[in-house]
Amino acid sequence: MASIYAWYRDLMDNKSDPRVKDWPMVSSPWPTLAACLLYAFCAKKLGPALMANRKPFELRGVLIVYNLAQTVFSAWIFYEYLMSGWLGHYDFRCQLVDYSRSPRAMRMANTCWWYYFSKFTEFFDTLFFVLRKKNEHVSTLHVIHHGIMPMSVWFGLKFAPGGHSTFFALLNTFVHIVMYFYYMVSAMGPKYQKYIWWKKYLTAFQMVQFVLIFSHQLQVLFRPSCQYPRPFVYWIAMHGFLFLFLFSDFYKARYNKSERKTKLTNGLCMVVMNENGSPLNGKNGYKQEAVSEVPNSYASSAADAFVRRRPVS
Repeated sequence: MASIYAWYRDLMDNKSDPRVKDWPMVSSPWPTLAACLLYAFCAKKLGPALMANRKPFELRGVLIVYNLAQTVFSAWIFYEYLMSGWLGHYDFRCQLVDYSRSPRAMRMANTCWWYYFSKFTEFFDTLFFVLRKKNEHVSTLHVIHHGIMPMSVWFGLKFAPGGHSTFFALLNTFVHIVMYFYYMVSAMGPKYQKYIWWKKYLTAFQMVQFVLIFSHQLQVLFRPSCQYPRPFVYWIAMHGFLFLFLFSDFYKARYNKSERKTKLTNGLCMVVMNENGSPLNGKNGYKQEAVSEVPNSYASSAADAFVRRRPVS
């Protein structure tokens, strides 16, 4: 136990980036881990229990404001990633982390912290499901995804806030701009549905994102001279592969008629709905009123992947 603790202290104190040591939630992994576990407990147990004997909330206005805020927030993070490196300063083939305290290096580290913070704002997606009693969307996969992302991003912030692997965050925030804008328009009501005819292509856009993510990461392996830490390369590439599979499985089941006839919701990792808004296998005994067919994050889960709700978050 003493040797394990010594290894842990050496990792936290000597192997991490000293610039971010005293930033909120960064000095230790335990606050982030506690927040993730509390989120999972509230999403699967406490929230549904508290709402069991209550009527669902409508939240239309809240969802419009929330999605607008998420759109603006994502746009700002995307801009900061561009200005702190990816717009003309970073090398797309191999980019090491700049651990200096130069203005640009600190701006990149600061942007990484805000991206980490954004993983907590996404918890509200689940909260709105629970408050509106859309518990079929709060699947185990949904909770695992949202529950592990803050912890996963924390490691990047703690040890490598910048460099090659921030490309995935750049892409992710760009996708979030489009995605949350879509959700905002969808939440505004049926008369605005004609403006979001491109929902099918947004799913395809997400899939292209994953291909770009793992391709960008893995090309480093063919550059022996590139000394970017390999664990981050493997970890992010794994995310890209995993969610490309999930999204492609969903896409085929939703838009390929032959696949749709043979694959039911319980055979997929993502919730697929009929045109009337009910799950494809008809397990739920009620219809949901509005439409959203796009996963709500770069590595979205079953609940996010195909959400039909009124309004959409």
